[in-house]
Amino acid sequence: MNRTTLSLIAATTALAAVTAFAALEGPSASGAAAPQAAAHLPVERTSLLCPAPSISDIADTSYTSFTPVTAGTANSGKAQLQAADEQSGDGTDNSQTGKGAKGTKGAKDSKGKKTADQPVLTPKAPGTPVTGDTSGADTPALIGTADGRFAPGWTMQETTEVAAGTGRGLQGVNCTAADTDFWFPGASTAASRTDYVHLTNPDDSAAVVDIELYGKDGAIKSPLGENLTVPPHASKPILLSTLTDQRQPDLTVHVSVRSGRVGAAVQALDDKAGGDWLAAAADPAGSLVLPGIPKDATDVRLIAFTPGGDDADLKVRLASPDGLITPAGNETLHVKSGMTSTADLGAVTRGEAGSLVLTPTDQSVPVVAALQVVRGKGDNQETAFIPATAPVGTRATSADNSAQGTTLALTAATATATVKVTASAGSEGGTPTSKTFTVKSGTTENVAFPVPSALKGTYALTVETVSGGPVYASRTLSATESGVPGFTIQTLPNDRGMVAVPRATEDLSVLQK
Repeated sequence: MNRTTLSLIAATTALAAVTAFAALEGPSASGAAAPQAAAHLPVERTSLLCPAPSISDIADTSYTSFTPVTAGTANSGKAQLQAADEQSGDGTDNSQTGKGAKGTKGAKDSKGKKTADQPVLTPKAPGTPVTGDTSGADTPALIGTADGRFAPGWTMQETTEVAAGTGRGLQGVNCTAADTDFWFPGASTAASRTDYVHLTNPDDSAAVVDIELYGKDGAIKSPLGENLTVPPHASKPILLSTLTDQRQPDLTVHVSVRSGRVGAAVQALDDKAGGDWLAAAADPAGSLVLPGIPKDATDVRLIAFTPGGDDADLKVRLASPDGLITPAGNETLHVKSGMTSTADLGAVTRGEAGSLVLTPTDQSVPVVAALQVVRGKGDNQETAFIPATAPVGTRATSADNSAQGTTLALTAATATATVKVTASAGSEGGTPTSKTFTVKSGTTENVAFPVPSALKGTYALTVETVSGGPVYASRTLSATESGVPGFTIQTLPNDRGMVAVPRATEDLSVLQK
């Protein structure tokens, strides 16, 4: 995605003078030293957008907010969440009050859970998670902003349990920043699927968006997906099956913004096999990593798409605990330009930790990809998705973890790496703790991550790369209900809590005299 987030905009604005001086600076004729390396400073402002969690009246949704402690931040700051106005697919205002973006307070429902027009939680100081919950189908999308010490690495997790019906099971999504370009391989308009693209606009002006669909034979003409308007401070769910009369099991969805910015996520719900959120895949690239396939996955399906003019030929390998292996019968995948391609990998992990690694067989052609993962059999199936993701980089965080039911997968696809994992204090008490792991090149490990001592409530896991090659990570939440192995998987890309700013080594103010 094009990472045009508020975090980077704010940081760039705040440090404009420094950047301007550094741009003017250069080696002098007398042989002065070259400019120093860029400084890495905490971002000063960021935003997060959480989609409306469910269309089910029996849905129970929890939110967890967490900001890791970051050295060098300001002592002040705050983070806050407001409800977005809800728009139907035809642009009708569906908000209960018409003032959802104001975050007006309301009463609790009969279960004691907060209603749609009451702030679901108030973020706590860095280092301590805070949780909140809602229920029902009227819970709105959320627009969050944070500044000062709350901004660097701010993370929000939205987790929903649906006891029955379409999409029943566990659904989870990381709230994300606004952007202008998104790819979603793995969507569907099959008769058994109900897939929505959720678009949320955090800004004061309307956003104009195009939604493009690509199936196995190429682009699907859909005039209804063009020039979609998302009003200011509003969220709009678009049912994919209303954009085309073609029923295809595997689609790639491209969301591009003509003006403004939006947050985007796909909610993929199946009549029989549960469902989950499909987060945007990493930017098109020649090599991709899709981390954290569950050990007990009964069926894994790879969906890939190349947006360029050339076909792509990919080598398909599984990063197991013992190294890279090639799945029998799926050694390579040919991806035709502009067409969605798939590969059925079956129970590829065979009881071990695993991640999929895609590399070009010859010429490197940019590709986007995701995995559709199924656990269970027969009527007790549940589905989740793993999009290709960016590496952890300096730091990444996963919120809403518990003492049981959490799996953290770490993958070092190209070189051995050392990683530090920190468990935060619990939302209701506990002491933070850390542990360091070494992940060998070409392997995936489901690590025995630390748990806070005297834990009460949920906690966050923060992953930091200490040394070595790039590390890719995902977190799986599991909860079996009535024999159905409910689960949801979120990848852990870099939290972009730091921004590189060129150093100024000379005072150029004399030039203005």
